[in-house]
Amino acid sequence: MRLDGRVALVTGASSGIGAATACALSNNGARLLVHGRDEARTSAVARRAGGVPLLCDLASPGGVRDLTAASVGVHGRVDLLVANAAVGLRRPFTEVDPAELDRVLSLDLTVPLQLVRGLLPSMVRRGEGHVVLVGSVAGRTGVAGEAVYSAAKAGLDVFSESLRCELAGTGVGVTVVVPGVVETPFVARRRAPARRVPRPVSAERVAAAIVRAVADDRPEVWIPAWLRVAAVVRGVAPGTFRRLSARLGEQVRIRADDRRTR
Repeated sequence: MRLDGRVALVTGASSGIGAATACALSNNGARLLVHGRDEARTSAVARRAGGVPLLCDLASPGGVRDLTAASVGVHGRVDLLVANAAVGLRRPFTEVDPAELDRVLSLDLTVPLQLVRGLLPSMVRRGEGHVVLVGSVAGRTGVAGEAVYSAAKAGLDVFSESLRCELAGTGVGVTVVVPGVVETPFVARRRAPARRVPRPVSAERVAAAIVRAVADDRPEVWIPAWLRVAAVVRGVAPGTFRRLSARLGEQVRIRADDRRTR
C-alpha cells in the first residue's frame, strides 16, 4: 500500500517501536495519529511526526471504543493501523498474579483484536487498508519465564493468519511483525537479564521493516531475519528445540530461586 497521504494510527507510540514507527511512516508521507497514555511524551512524538496526539488508556473500560472514535474523527478514516501497544511480563508462571495474567492477555491480545474489529469494516468497504500487528518471537517459539506474554503473542500471530485468509481479495492487507529483543523501555520494564543472543536491535530498525512490509504488502516480517531459523527448528526438530528450551527454563528457575533467597 502506498503511504503517501494515508492516515495511520500507531498505538503505544509515546516511545520505543511505536514512536520510531510513527516517525518513519511520517517520513514516507503518511498522516499520523499518535496514541499514548503519557501526555508529554505522546505530544512530543506527535510533534516530531507532524501528527495528532490521541491520549487514551486502552486498559480502561471503553478505552478501545474511545480511541477508535477519536481516530476516525480526525480525518474521517483510518487507512493503516499499527497495533503496537502492549505490556511485558517476565516471571515464572507459578509466580504470576492472576491480575497480571488478565492484564497481559487483555492488552496484548484482546485490545488489538478489538481495535481491528472497530477499524476494519470501513477499510473493507473502501476496498483498501492495512493492519500491522506487532507480535514477538516469543509467540512463535515460546520463551521460558514469559509463558503468559508468549501465549498472548501466539494468539495474535494466529489471528493475523486467519484474518489474512478472510480478507483475501478485499484490498486490505495484514502483516504480523516478529521482532526479537528490541532496545526499548518496554524491554527494560520486563527486567529481563542481558542477552547476547539474539543481540538487541534498535526500534528504528523495526520501524523501517514495518514501513517496507506495508509498502510491499508482506504477510510477515522477522527482525532480525535469521530468527525465523528458531521457528524452523521447532517445526522440523522439536526434540532438539525442546531440549534447548528446557535449559533456558532451568536458568529461569535458578534466577527465580536466587531472587527468593536474597
